[in-house]
Amino acid sequence: MTESMEEGLLDRSSLRKESWQFHVTANVILSSSVAACGYFAYGFASGYPSPAQLGIMDELGLSIAEYSVFASIMTLGGMIGALISGKVADVFGRRVTMWLLDLFFILGWCSITFGKRVWWLDSGRLLMGVGAGIQLYVAPIYISEVTPKNIRGCFVAAAAFTLTLGFSLSYYIGNNMSWRTLALVGAIPCFIQVLGVFFIPESPRWLSKIGLEKEVEASLQRLRGENADISTEAAEIKDFTETVQQHSGSKFMELFSRKYARPLIVGTGLMALVQFGGSSAISSFASSIFRAAGYSAESASRVIAVLQIPFAAMSIILTEKAGRRLLMMLTSAGACLGCLLAALGFLFEDYHRSAELTSSMVFTGILLFSISSTMGMGGTPWIIMSEILPINIKGSAGSLTTLVNCFTSWIVGYTFNFLFQWNAAGIFFLFAFFCGSVVVFVAMLVPETKGRTLEEIQASMTVLQ
Repeated sequence: MTESMEEGLLDRSSLRKESWQFHVTANVILSSSVAACGYFAYGFASGYPSPAQLGIMDELGLSIAEYSVFASIMTLGGMIGALISGKVADVFGRRVTMWLLDLFFILGWCSITFGKRVWWLDSGRLLMGVGAGIQLYVAPIYISEVTPKNIRGCFVAAAAFTLTLGFSLSYYIGNNMSWRTLALVGAIPCFIQVLGVFFIPESPRWLSKIGLEKEVEASLQRLRGENADISTEAAEIKDFTETVQQHSGSKFMELFSRKYARPLIVGTGLMALVQFGGSSAISSFASSIFRAAGYSAESASRVIAVLQIPFAAMSIILTEKAGRRLLMMLTSAGACLGCLLAALGFLFEDYHRSAELTSSMVFTGILLFSISSTMGMGGTPWIIMSEILPINIKGSAGSLTTLVNCFTSWIVGYTFNFLFQWNAAGIFFLFAFFCGSVVVFVAMLVPETKGRTLEEIQASMTVLQ
């Protein structure tokens, strides 16, 4: 059966050799922008613990351990969101799923804004995590499914760029605003997305999956423009969907079959290695890292917030120009170097070297890590994930991939403060090791996906063993 499926995938894809490309339309921009609002909300929520730390700890009298729970519990919620994201998106569609994640985010921010006890804040952060877990799956999936192949990477990268904007905004305004007011600001993009979903079409590939052929063509026509010829793209989507569904068995058990080993290993492996590289810990506790190094947390946070934006914007261009693999390897190497600089800075401090040298090296290292993360290491895995998972296992495999991301993020976020107090240099050397491992992993296993249709990518990933 595996051989017949492979033959079907290859035979059908070979019938569609034409390279259909489309101009950017207003509906593609609007659809991607609405999906990106969730990224902005997630980025703001991710950066929130750093500027809010002193205010919350002073007002509520929290210990380091209690605040670590508050900062990291969002990733626990993310695991819950990850478990349900694929199923919800497959059953109810991408648009309804966006409404659901906004509900969790809005309830979470309200709980933090009006909370009088620490459990209110933890509950709010947990709810936001559920929304984030759903967002991390549905946004890149939706954008990759509605955009043409020649601009797909740019649009997913551009959406991820709004995550950096949200993160940078929380850093930039957070130190001059009360933590309750800052929470209210974080809810704004969620309300914008709730309204925006009314004006965007459903994913044509999801419509094809549930057998709504007329709606597939209507959605594609709306996305590609009234005068665009969508017959080739519609036929390719239909052919591929029919082929994979004809060879689908038990959906959950099929996820672990040999033919899907490569996309599953690539997706989960990238997510785990990037998180073990320190992304969640450095973003959540940057202020405390700078203070420990003797650097002004407010000044450093603002510099990083401003500098991240142009480099994140560069990733939009580089994703298509350089390709996913090269961008991922270069930025992971940059993050590795950044962690090494921070580790050496704290190591010099342990040996009572110059305090100025320590603060300069740590600041430079964190800045390099942040720039590398925003340029590619942080967002590119989600682009790759959205492209390599076949439609018949996308829900279950996407949920598993997002779950791995959230679980490893929680481990790193929760343990960071304890490990940092025990050995600051050691934890950054460990982060450097994992960032370096990403380079090797990508070079050995990750395929280049730019310039190819989703159907071509997914067929090659399931055929190549």
